[in-house]
Amino acid sequence: MFNGIIYRQGEVKSFKKGRKYVSGSLVVEISSKIKFKKSDIGESVCCDGVCLTLIKIKKNSFLFYLSKETIKRSNFKFIKKGKIINIEKSLSHGNKISGHYVQGHVDTTAKIQNIKIISKSWVIRLSLKDKRNYNFLIEKASIAINGVSLTISKVYKNYFEINVIPHTLRLTNLKHLKTSDIVNVEIDIFSKYIKKISK
Repeated sequence: MFNGIIYRQGEVKSFKKGRKYVSGSLVVEISSKIKFKKSDIGESVCCDGVCLTLIKIKKNSFLFYLSKETIKRSNFKFIKKGKIINIEKSLSHGNKISGHYVQGHVDTTAKIQNIKIISKSWVIRLSLKDKRNYNFLIEKASIAINGVSLTISKVYKNYFEINVIPHTLRLTNLKHLKTSDIVNVEIDIFSKYIKKISK
């Protein structure tokens, strides 16, 4: 479990097929200043909004396993060397929950339709790949974009908008976004549960 508050980023150093694992999987190596101990191997780490398992620690980088399902649902299918990603360690007892509950279970991806800069903040318009997920979007509800906890400002028929303040831009990879980029989206878990119960 995570809370979508990002303090660290990493860079994709390499990626290769996970030969020891299921066909279609990947092992990605990410360099970052974030600190892990050997005892952290096997822990869940949120990488661009995706809950990945830490499988190896090197001197200045870390290896994570990506399953075929993860690749299918996320923007990791477009992974490139040098890509900057957001990294968040899993919550531990006593941590502050400043954002919202993020599982790292990406529901779908979204395409950036437009970015407007208003008083140094960004208003980003996105369209979901899986249109069924629009049923879960509510104005002022939480949403995770590339693992960042954000608030939905507007919901329309075929797109939605978020506002990103300068502080969040400075600490995350959202500042690198441009039109047509693909981002990972996790719908607020409470929206999904309430929708399921109300059927």
